[in-house]
Amino acid sequence: MKLLHIDSSILGPNSVSRQVSAAVVERLRATTPGLEVTYRDLAATPPSHLSGGQFAARFGAPPENDAVAAEIATDKAVLGEFLGADIVVIGAPMYNFTLSSQLKAWIDRIVIAGKTFRYGASGPEGLAGDKRVIIALSRGGLYGPGAPAAAFEHLEGYLRTIFGFIGVTPEIIVAEGIQVSPDHRARALDQALHAAAELQAA
Repeated sequence: MKLLHIDSSILGPNSVSRQVSAAVVERLRATTPGLEVTYRDLAATPPSHLSGGQFAARFGAPPENDAVAAEIATDKAVLGEFLGADIVVIGAPMYNFTLSSQLKAWIDRIVIAGKTFRYGASGPEGLAGDKRVIIALSRGGLYGPGAPAAAFEHLEGYLRTIFGFIGVTPEIIVAEGIQVSPDHRARALDQALHAAAELQAA
């Protein structure tokens, strides 16, 4: 069984989403003998923003130059990692009410017509429903249902929508309010780590 581990926080060891995503992976390693893990750090090696040349290549156009050819090769590697994984674990912090630009650039390389979704007579159909996706999500403030700032939450909602579009219902562990106070951060992290430790085996 193969697991793809994605981190996108720019905060290194101070990142809550990284700590929780690592705990999720360790839980699955412990319960899945022989689990093969591939790791991609989107902050350390950020993918470029999708270009017109890359997009045209998806429809058969030749690369415009060597730089575009290199980007296309990276695109194929990223998509191959995703398609080849049985489980995908993603560390996703909230930045300015939504996902990081690095994570968005990665998503732009896996949501591709004919690969992870297709359009049919009844509309779009997801093609990645055979995967388990677990997202370790962190938020500095309080944005859950019923919170005064709930309308500003565009991270969890987006991720549920985009993965649902390709046929996946993600499992989401949330650590929120981590900037409210040191005590609140500690409690939120502890609760998220406990949820990771209780995850169903692969």
